[in-house]
This record gives sequence, C-alpha cells and structure tokens, in this order.
Amino acid sequence: MIRYIFRRLAAGVVLLLVVTMVVFAIFFLVPRLAGIDSDGLAARYIGKSPSPEAIAAVKERLNLDEPITVQYWEFVSGLVMGQEYDSGADVIHCDAPCFGYSFKTNTEVWPQLMDRLPVTGSLAIGAAVIWVVAGVSIGVLSALRRGSVLDRAAMMTALAGVSLPIFFTGLVSLALFSYYWPIFPPGGSFTHFTDNPLAWAHGLVLPWITLAFLYAAMYARLTRAGMLDTMGEDFIRTARAKGLAERRVVTKHGLRAALTPIITIFGLDFGLMLGGAVLTESTFSLPGLGKFAVDAIRGNDLPVVLGVTMITAVFVVICNLIVDVLYAWVDPRVRVGA
Repeated sequence: MIRYIFRRLAAGVVLLLVVTMVVFAIFFLVPRLAGIDSDGLAARYIGKSPSPEAIAAVKERLNLDEPITVQYWEFVSGLVMGQEYDSGADVIHCDAPCFGYSFKTNTEVWPQLMDRLPVTGSLAIGAAVIWVVAGVSIGVLSALRRGSVLDRAAMMTALAGVSLPIFFTGLVSLALFSYYWPIFPPGGSFTHFTDNPLAWAHGLVLPWITLAFLYAAMYARLTRAGMLDTMGEDFIRTARAKGLAERRVVTKHGLRAALTPIITIFGLDFGLMLGGAVLTESTFSLPGLGKFAVDAIRGNDLPVVLGVTMITAVFVVICNLIVDVLYAWVDPRVRVGA
C-alpha cells in the first residue's frame, strides 16, 4: 500500500509538471502559433492602449524575445522560487508562487487568490457534503425500491436537477428566500468561519443548496445505476446465502462496490469546484475564485486568469491523487493489480 501511494505521488508530480507545460503553452506558445509576435503578446499583458515603452518593458520583464525554452524556465522558476522584476527605479521581488501582477490593482496575483480561496473552499466543501450524502442516499433507496413511487419521484427530481441551470435555480431561491421571505441574506458578502460560524453557515445555505441540487441529482442517478448492477452480482447472493443482515449486504458489499465511479467523478467535480464555482459565485455575488476569474476575463486581466487556471489545474491533480489512494482503500483489487 505504501509503495502504491509513493508511485501515485511520483505520478502526481510528473502530472503537475505537464500541467505547467500546458498552461504555459496556452498563454505563451499558442498565441505565437496563431501569428502574434512578441510585441503583440506583450500588448496583451498591458491592457488597453499600450505605449511602446510599456511594451518594451513587458517584453524585457517576461523575456518574450528569448527562446521558448528560456521563457518556460523563467515561468516555472517563478512558480517555485519567485521572480524579480526590474521596474527601472528599483527591483521588485515577487514571492513564490509568482503569477505576476494584476493589471487592475498592480498587486501580486497570488495573495489575491489566497484571499478568495476561503470563499470558494467554504462553498465547495459545504455543497459537496450535501450533494454526496443526499445523492448517494437517494440513489441507494431508489435502487432498493426500484419501480416504486419513491423511485419515480426521486428520478423525476433528479432529472429536474440535472436539467435546470444553476443561474435559474439560484435566482429563484434568491427571489423566494431572500426577497419574498427574507430568511437568508441576498448574497454579496461573506463571513469567515473563524469570525462567526453561525453567520458563515447562514450566508452560505442558499448557495450550498443551489449548487448541491445539480450535483446531488447526477450522483443519485449514478448511484442508482451502480447499485442496480451490483445488487445482481454473484457475491451479493453469496453474502445473503451466508445469512448476513440485509443492511450489511447493502452497505458493505453492494454500496462499496458501486462507489468506484462515484469517487472518480467526485474527485473531478470537487477539484474543479475548488478552482471556482463560476455560476454560483456570480449568481450570489460571492467574492470567490470563480467570480474573480470572470471579472478578470471581462477586464482582460491576463495574470489573474493565468493564476486561476493554474490553481484550478493543481486542485484537480491533487484531488485525482487522493482518489487514486481511495481506490486502493475501497477496492482491494486495485492494490493487487498495482
């Protein structure tokens, strides 16, 4: 088991290196392949109406006239060791991981990302708990009561959850529970958990339910399908023939075998969610990474877009690494095969 974990960790490090290559190619190499020269690429990192002096300064700062290998090394070394920028009057040090400076605020991108990460993390963790517990529970009950009224009602609700977009359900929940019945705050503010846990939870209830409604519906349908396949297997009949209690047969044998695809999708969903729940944060005006990325795209703030892209990719890689380790715990056949 330990050797398996170390192998997955090594694979995760290699995958993170590949992620840096892909992100670098998207922001620096692909524009060159599209015909944009170093001046045009530097102009993209300045904003509107760039002056020749500003273009020359950005080219020197980002080494855009250097070979692509040198540019990639500077990019990676900035992420690992930080980077120094010569502004002319003095030398500015950007601490690692360095994604540059925002065009709007002229401050380092990384501290801004860290300021918004607690908002996105709170939203993702709370919603994930709700959608996993509700989705898996409903899926198991639907599979055990196949064809019943409960099964049909659950699948109809799941179909509605998958079909309705988040911005629609979010606006409806705001209209009902924030304006018509002023039970929850309308959004736009965030209270840190350490400051006031009750206010933190109260302000995130509607975003949690809105986000979990979509994912719980998908997880319910996936769990139901997996349980229907698993409960007809030979090892389930063998477990029942041994006289095991039905609850033990369902939870330890049936559900555990059906968890593998659910864990796979959860790793991807949660990793992407940590990179920013764009629609939910925009609908409820939460100052998280998703809304931060949308505002940066609208304002052509490329360093911020690069930072959010990179941190999202890192979260996905880390969550997939955790999923690989959970595989070995849930399904012993993974350890045997490894």
